[in-house]
Amino acid sequence: MTQTSGRLLQLLSLLQTRRDWPGDELARRLEVSGRTIRRDVERLRQLGYPVQATTGPEGGYRLEAGTAMPPLLLDDDEAVAIAVGLRTAAGASVDGIEETSIRALVKLEQVLPTHLRRRVTALNEATATLPPSSSGPLVDPEALTVIAGACRDHECLRFAYRAKDGVESRRLVEPHSLVNIGQRWYFVAWDCDRDAWRTFRMDRLERPLPAGRRFTPKTLPGGDPAAFVSKNLSGFAPRHEARVTLKASAGEVALRSPWAGPHVEPIDAVSCEYRTSDSSIEWLALRLAMIGVDFEVHEPPALRAECARLAERLAAAGT
Repeated sequence: MTQTSGRLLQLLSLLQTRRDWPGDELARRLEVSGRTIRRDVERLRQLGYPVQATTGPEGGYRLEAGTAMPPLLLDDDEAVAIAVGLRTAAGASVDGIEETSIRALVKLEQVLPTHLRRRVTALNEATATLPPSSSGPLVDPEALTVIAGACRDHECLRFAYRAKDGVESRRLVEPHSLVNIGQRWYFVAWDCDRDAWRTFRMDRLERPLPAGRRFTPKTLPGGDPAAFVSKNLSGFAPRHEARVTLKASAGEVALRSPWAGPHVEPIDAVSCEYRTSDSSIEWLALRLAMIGVDFEVHEPPALRAECARLAERLAAAGT
């Protein structure tokens, strides 16, 4: 690949990651001049990518939304990661996501080169997973999309919310992030009316709509949305803190179970430590089994006992 072609791919990748890019920031990222950025943008337009120039003091660029795009360019590892992620999403707690994920996976596998198709097929055939418990609430995928876009664009949202005690209210918030913990989705945001950070359960949230105004993001206490949600939840239900050694490399775990990957720390080339928590000891045991590798539970003792009970039930079902 020539230097120019490689730079075009980098530019396209950056344009796909967020809505607006100032021209001088793109130039800094790619270590080229503003003139080179303008020339590369014109090349992308000639290839069929609808790149718009934006006005303002600094000027910038964005990919036009709602337009038929040329094929997405992925390297080998990205293609495999997406295929694995789609298979995992087929069992997630998002309403209708199973059928949608399977359709997307079929389309992806149709355009994968033969050697990548073999990699994805081998990984799928070698991996055994358990379906999630049916007790988890389903989340509206459109609501997730609206909130994710508002988090990205720093746009205020309004929505209806039903609290744990059944009290309903309307909220105006500055969205920060979405967090998936166990079988539930949570939404972290600054509540404008209550002047405080709040965690909202997605299955209790309805009709999120843009409020028509932008905001400057505030700093979330601690900086980690998942830790913030876990800390808030700890006041409502007892948490089982688990520490487990997985008998596989951190990289293999990330491929098998993308949801577990961010919570593992490498020990050596063939093992890693996994720390997680949940209010349900049964769900903790299922999550470990879903990773699909051998493991050793260090704590808590209740999790070791639950894993043993789960193994007995599975063995009995197979006889």
